[in-house]
Amino acid sequence: MQIYIRLNAIIILFLFFSFPIFSQQAKISGKIKTNTNEAAEFVTVSLKNTSYGDVTTLDGSYSIQAPIGNYVLVVSAIGYKTVEKSVRLSDEKEMKVNLTITEQATELDEVVVVSNGVSRLKRSAYNVIAIDTKALQNSTQNLSETLAQAPGVKLRESGGVGSDMQLMMDGFSGKHIKIFIDGVPQEGVGSSFGLNNIPAGFAERIEVYKGVVPVGFGTDAIGGVINIITKKNLNKWFLDASYSYGSFNTHKSYVNFGQTFENGFTYEINAFQNYSDNNYSIDTPVKDFETGAINKKKIEHVERFHDMYHNEAVIAKVGLVNKKWADRLIFGFTYSNMYKDIQTGVRQEIVFGGKYRKGHSLMPSLEYRKQNLFTKGLDLTLTGNYNKNQTHNVDTSTYEYNWRGEMRLLRSPGEQSYQHTRSDNDNWNGTLTANYRLGKAHVFTLNHVLNNFTRSNRSMLNEYSGKDAISKETRKNITGLSYRYMPSENWNVSAFGKYYDQFIAGPIATTSAQDEYTRTTNSVNAMGYGVAGTYFILKSLQTKLSYEKAYRLPTNEEMFGDEDLETGDLAIKPENSDNVNLNVSYSELFGDHSVYVEGGVIYRNTKDFIQRKLVDLSGGKSGAAYENHGRVETKGYTLSARYGFGNWVSMGGNYTQMDVRDNVKTVTGGSNQQSLTYGARMPNLPYRFANSDITFYKRNLLKKGNLLTVTYDNLYMHSFPLYSEVLGSESSFVVPSQFSHNLTVSYAIKNGRYNFSFECRNLTDEKLYDNFSLQKAGRAFYGKVRVYFGN
Repeated sequence: MQIYIRLNAIIILFLFFSFPIFSQQAKISGKIKTNTNEAAEFVTVSLKNTSYGDVTTLDGSYSIQAPIGNYVLVVSAIGYKTVEKSVRLSDEKEMKVNLTITEQATELDEVVVVSNGVSRLKRSAYNVIAIDTKALQNSTQNLSETLAQAPGVKLRESGGVGSDMQLMMDGFSGKHIKIFIDGVPQEGVGSSFGLNNIPAGFAERIEVYKGVVPVGFGTDAIGGVINIITKKNLNKWFLDASYSYGSFNTHKSYVNFGQTFENGFTYEINAFQNYSDNNYSIDTPVKDFETGAINKKKIEHVERFHDMYHNEAVIAKVGLVNKKWADRLIFGFTYSNMYKDIQTGVRQEIVFGGKYRKGHSLMPSLEYRKQNLFTKGLDLTLTGNYNKNQTHNVDTSTYEYNWRGEMRLLRSPGEQSYQHTRSDNDNWNGTLTANYRLGKAHVFTLNHVLNNFTRSNRSMLNEYSGKDAISKETRKNITGLSYRYMPSENWNVSAFGKYYDQFIAGPIATTSAQDEYTRTTNSVNAMGYGVAGTYFILKSLQTKLSYEKAYRLPTNEEMFGDEDLETGDLAIKPENSDNVNLNVSYSELFGDHSVYVEGGVIYRNTKDFIQRKLVDLSGGKSGAAYENHGRVETKGYTLSARYGFGNWVSMGGNYTQMDVRDNVKTVTGGSNQQSLTYGARMPNLPYRFANSDITFYKRNLLKKGNLLTVTYDNLYMHSFPLYSEVLGSESSFVVPSQFSHNLTVSYAIKNGRYNFSFECRNLTDEKLYDNFSLQKAGRAFYGKVRVYFGN
């Protein structure tokens, strides 16, 4: 509490004494728009070779006060050509200058877009890129598949549409990486609104922060942050709709429409759905019901028969924009629903034929943003949401199944564990972010994130089970304060501190039979800190260096499990890590040729690493659990290169090498005996992978305004061990090396009003595996139709 009081006192005193004293000056203002007639928000507008400048609001407005005289007005934004215009400021009247910025002829900058969380400045000290989704709106990709294009990022899935998904980034995966939408944390939103269920067209761009993360996100991520930036279309009216159909009876549809009126009233509706039978074929051992054994040497080609998935979501937003008291005040409501057949456990040889999971989520939300609140340079963002999520885990089948679809009666109901459990999850999120720009060189940021989670379980097989049940609770507060110093465009540095606090409560067994429980509580807190800087060695050659003492608090799943296949641990400790990132990049234009090369070095020294492991249960069944694993050391590097030729060709690729090693020297219990796994590679983690792509464009094909696009991309993953390389016979189990190929052809008519695309995934029908050797789909075909109207 004393820390919060001190922080608040510092901020209040700073704001009080730093309010500028305004003198009579000339004023220039106006609006900046893009060549597609959209408002250009967060664009830098400045008077050249001075400290006078501004950042545009959501409607593209800017305002600058400066002494009378002659200047050059400069407008710059990432992915757009810089615009300069000579102006003369006088005291006669306010000068109005409206300008239009046009996109670069190359997509290079859109691939390497960076953002510092305050404005869309390319001069961020953090290791961050952004992926522009414009080129992917005609594809059937979802947001998680889109992210796989980023250097050092690997998508890990356990199956087809709706399967469990994890993103791996620089050696970290899953819970180490935090997801945000428009800067709002997505903790507790439910699986029906996961990244692998949201179409790529939902986002305008995706920002990927690797390693050290700006204070503005107020998060406890060690691996990094993914921030989905949604479209904020200020057109008078627009409609974007698409439908796709493909292999395994896969249907996907998406509708987005809205309108902004001259008085500032705006509304928008997003709706999407996914459906798939996921009945692709796999190769696996099959249990013989006559002998009761699984012959792992005999592999059969079988079809998945109990893996249907569907989800639906509707996001409605209504509010006001561009008011004197608010740049953006939006009320939102999200409804999502899902149903998932559960085909396998954590190992592929275990098969189910009756288990399923279903759930829905209701989430009202509020967003408020205002630039130059009370005084010039003070920006405030407030967000809040409440998520009511209900999930049913159902395992009541009286039959056992094998991969041939054969079935036999069980001695007692339940393929894994007899249950029909309803979990009611209540999740509150609130964020506050205040930025204060003092002149051109100084920026202060204060951020606070509050998260409160409660889960109560009830067995639907016993009407009295929920009356005296002990709820599972977490309460998390993270406060951050940062300062950025940017004396010139050639270099800048940021320093920050974060305070973490978490309260945990839940049931713990008091008997060996685990039939009696009592409520237990635990509290943890920690202080983190870091520094990040960037320097332009040459105009086209940039280097970045950052360090952070970071903490990651355990997630709800790690503490409480999923009430089905995974168990949690209330006593699990937070992870803490020393993170170092070094990045060097070069970009240049040579006429119609564009070149970009980037290399990064990563080092992580992590203590109390939280690891997911497989556990054997009674009756030959398997589950998963979480545990702290002493120390883990990560060393690695990423390489990325892109080349573009005018509006005709774009090609590039990424290569990642991550060495994640067990760094526990001695066995537990105070012994000096060296651990057998010391220095061994951590299991079930891909450590070498690469991807590349090439896209050809043919503009004005058959008619002006039409565009043919042909894209080929591939993904290579080197083999990696499922278990520790040094522990007995299991060390021989590996996920094999894989090389997959995809091909996409799309044709846009009338400048993108009507769009048709065709895709072939896994063109060569490669056998693809991932988490604990779970096989993914083979060759698949998809077609998509999309229309867009707007004015």
